[in-house]
Amino acid sequence: MLLIVAARLPVMHMSTEPVAPVPGFFRRRVVEPLLAQLRQGLAPEQLALTVALAASFGLIPMLGLTSVLGTAIAVWLRLNVATMLLVSHLMSPLQLLIILPLLRLGAGMLGGTNSGQLTLERIKYLLSNDWAAAFQLFWRAELGALLLWLLGSVPVVIGLYIVLRPVFHRIVSRQQAVS
Repeated sequence: MLLIVAARLPVMHMSTEPVAPVPGFFRRRVVEPLLAQLRQGLAPEQLALTVALAASFGLIPMLGLTSVLGTAIAVWLRLNVATMLLVSHLMSPLQLLIILPLLRLGAGMLGGTNSGQLTLERIKYLLSNDWAAAFQLFWRAELGALLLWLLGSVPVVIGLYIVLRPVFHRIVSRQQAVS
């Protein structure tokens, strides 16, 4: 009876070939989609411009504007919308970290609002209880924050474009060498 049971078990073979490691989340969800864009024929210059603009749009100090602005600019410049949104939304944690300091600096820059009034507790209270006071507090702070973002985003986009363009060219040349 023991021989009958052993005959029914599948035979396992030990392979000496190395097993490729399973790529991590970041590689699967970020790196591979960007590389796929290059493989599908997107020029390295276009991808570098897309990533640079998306990184900047992802840091805009106004929640909800990232997707609208990124999509509109990507369509207008004929860049890849999916890549633009992927990179800009990856910047969301950093956007949340810098939004309050930018609002405070913007309020101080344009005057009219004491930057000490821009605390998280005060903002929560005003948004839930007094929309008019929240608007009064935010309009100059937001305008100043947007101006600061605009001034800061220009060198960021230029710098990222200059750095990423040769990186993407190298990736394309490696892919062509392998093919």
